[in-house]
Order: sequence, then structure tokens, then C-alpha cells
Amino acid sequence: MIRPLSVARDGVPAGLVAIPVRTPLVRPGDDFVALLGSVVAGIARGGDVIAISESAVAIAQGELVVAEYVRPSRLAYALSRRAGALATVNQPESLQLVIDAAGSRKVLYAAIAHVAARLRGHRGKFYEIMGNAVTAIDGYTGTLPPYERAIVLAPRDPNGFCASAEAMTGVACAVVDANDLEKAKVLGASSSVNRELLERVLRGNPHGNGDEQTPIVVLKWRAAGKNPLVHAPVNA
Repeated sequence: MIRPLSVARDGVPAGLVAIPVRTPLVRPGDDFVALLGSVVAGIARGGDVIAISESAVAIAQGELVVAEYVRPSRLAYALSRRAGALATVNQPESLQLVIDAAGSRKVLYAAIAHVAARLRGHRGKFYEIMGNAVTAIDGYTGTLPPYERAIVLAPRDPNGFCASAEAMTGVACAVVDANDLEKAKVLGASSSVNRELLERVLRGNPHGNGDEQTPIVVLKWRAAGKNPLVHAPVNA
């Protein structure tokens, strides 16, 4: 039975509810747009917003690496031991992919700058410097089986995916990176989606980070007027 969840929180208009939609296990090579259309039929309609987990889209696109296939360097081992317990880069395999993407010099510079900034009371410098090289990688802890040992990378062309998904469903869509740490980021969306408000709405992570198998969430407006998550398209 589908149970709408309240998303009431500071900065979110009263009247928005989230409906997590359970899906079959997503596998590499799946047509995720077609899967999306089938599971939201009868649930989502025009005026709603469909929020889709970036990990599910990336897995369907084959954007993942099994941790055992990565051979961490000494630098990856050394730096990962000093990362926070909840950080993606506390896994040497995940950090090695960051090193491969950005280069060892940049990673080492970011690590040194991070330590210096911490001494001045500023946190997060490593992530500021590394940017997408880090945010594009999800660590393998907390990923739904059978992907619990897979490092999931960023999905390809999330804006293009959302355009295809909206064409299939007739509903505005967004690909989002949300977690249980009260953080949410829109990676791609239909042109009509209010991205800033959507990120505030999803900080409660209605997708879940466990075995819920609900990578799709339909956001509905239960009050009078238009859903504040949807504004006029940019090219309207």
C-alpha cells in the first residue's frame, strides 16, 4: 500500500507530500525511462514532480565499478585513513577513483589545504577544491544489494535523462543526490522544476538509504493552487 509521506520542514510550503514508489531491482542496461513510465502510471500526473535517485539512473547506465577491481595506491590508503567516518573518500578504492580522475597532485594539494583550513575552523575545503571529482562518486557502503560492493559514479547527462523521462510520463522530473545526512542536490531536471525548493524538500530523503528499493519519489501538492515545485518552463 502506498503511503504519502509529509515533507513538512522549515522553508517548505505546507501541502507538499512525497510518495515513494517501489521498483524492481535496477540492473545495468535497463531502460530506466521505460521502467519509470511503468511504475508511476496511475500515481504521477501533470503538476507533480518525479524525483529520481541518481544512483538508480547511474546503475542502469552501467556507471559503476566493483570495489575489488580497483587497486588503491599508497596515497589513497594514507589519505582515506584520515577521512571522516561518513565520507566517501574514507574508502581507499573510492578515493583512488578520485585520484585517477583529478590527478594525485591536485588530491594531495586539496588534502593539505583541507588540514590548514581545519586549523582555522573552516570545514569542507577538500570538497570545495575537488568539486565534481568527489561528488560524482558514491561510496559502496549503504548501497542496496547486490551493489553493496559497487562504487556508483555520476549518471550521464541527467538533464537529457529528465527530458526523455518527462516526454514518456508527461510529468516534470529531476535526478537528485540525497542522503540521510540532510543533504540533497539536483543533478539534472526538467526546465519547469524549482531546483532550489526541491533540494529543501528532499533533505529529509524520502528515497531512503537502506533496503527500501524506492529510488523514485512522486511529489504532490495537496493544497489549493499550483505546485510550488513547478514553475513556468524557461522557454515558455
